[in-house]
Amino acid sequence: MPDLSTTYLGLALKNPLVPSSTPLSHDVDAMLHLEDAGAAAVVMHSLFEEDVRNDELMIDRFLVHPDSFGEAAGHLPFGHDYRSRLDGYLEQIQALKSRLSIPVVASLNGSSLNGWVELGREMQAAGADALELNAWFMPGDPKLSGEALEEHHIALLRELKTVVSIPVSMKLSPFFSSLPHFVRQIEGAGAAGVSLFNRFFQPDIDLDTLGVVDRVQLSSSADVLLTMRWIAILRGRTGLSLAATGGVHTANDALKMLLAGADVVHMASALLQRGPQALAEILDGIVRWMEVREYDSVAQMKGSMSQQNLPDPSSFARAAYLNALDSFTPPAGVRY
Repeated sequence: MPDLSTTYLGLALKNPLVPSSTPLSHDVDAMLHLEDAGAAAVVMHSLFEEDVRNDELMIDRFLVHPDSFGEAAGHLPFGHDYRSRLDGYLEQIQALKSRLSIPVVASLNGSSLNGWVELGREMQAAGADALELNAWFMPGDPKLSGEALEEHHIALLRELKTVVSIPVSMKLSPFFSSLPHFVRQIEGAGAAGVSLFNRFFQPDIDLDTLGVVDRVQLSSSADVLLTMRWIAILRGRTGLSLAATGGVHTANDALKMLLAGADVVHMASALLQRGPQALAEILDGIVRWMEVREYDSVAQMKGSMSQQNLPDPSSFARAAYLNALDSFTPPAGVRY
């Protein structure tokens, strides 16, 4: 059997399949089933800084300064009975660490300096093996430049690294103007890895009610291509661990990510749709493909089709766009 081991964020993993941030990590038993199916590590659901701050405001309003509510104050819970979302998250880290034999990566979605630093420190203390920082910010202010936004993320990361010793990965969107340059800055600020790409849930418009609605839209295999391209470009140009996330539903999807240069392949939508068996099936498919093509290890295969290793590096560059347009043929029977 081929050697499936890989290294991610300095952690030695038995294979490259890692369930990414989903609600499944709320359930320890679900995580155990994923480990049994072959998961090499798990990334927890994200703790949102806004939720923690809202909890703090509620504590201050109802428990610290309840006098303004007069008679109603007698019906408020005692402070020691209140369990915040941060408390629950830290307890979940401890529960997963006590039951799983694979690494547990905590996930933090924050935007303020104090938020990342304080929460990151507590996650490390709870036992997380690594941290994934969800660097998501909606730049709706036309006065905010792209450079200023990048500097904000770098400052947060640099400050966090002064208080945590566990490896830190940043989960990025595909919307940075010069992704390789930003990744180089992340590396210089102390990150151990980068996860490409964050999947956003876009608001929709209901034409019947004329209201804005939020819907969870799961990925498809077509989403692999964007990530695969950037992983291939970055492989060999950074010392960071590379995690490919978004669109991995089949063994072929995962293999493409590894050939492009990913150290690990994250899975979410496939697990939500098909359960732990999706991971087991993909892992089995990877093994069979490697055996047929006589690959001895994932390390041998990883990055063999990155941009640096291809005879024609333009395959992942602008020329590929021109070639795709020139080679397009309209479907049979369609008349223009």
